[in-house]
Amino acid sequence: MILVTTDYISGKNLEMLGLVKGSTIQSKNVGRDITQSFKTLVGGELKAYTEMMNEARALATKRMVEEAEGLGADAVVNVRYSSASVMAGAAEVIAYGTAVKFV
Repeated sequence: MILVTTDYISGKNLEMLGLVKGSTIQSKNVGRDITQSFKTLVGGELKAYTEMMNEARALATKRMVEEAEGLGADAVVNVRYSSASVMAGAAEVIAYGTAVKFV
């Protein structure tokens, strides 16, 4: 599966199949939340949260690709990501784009 952020793929004619998306809501455990809150006192990267967001993006992307494959897509163009906090220590990540088939 080809994933691109552009609305085209060089050298390919595309048939649009429709919007595809994948999402997840992730959180860290209470112990991680407490240790990360101490990190905010001294500054620096909150590695547990960076890891959490990377995992969330990967899972959202996987789910988007699975939806595209279900439509018989060869690629997803115009891929975008969005995230939002749903509660303290939990974030939703959504990946979305347009599923296309090569013609």
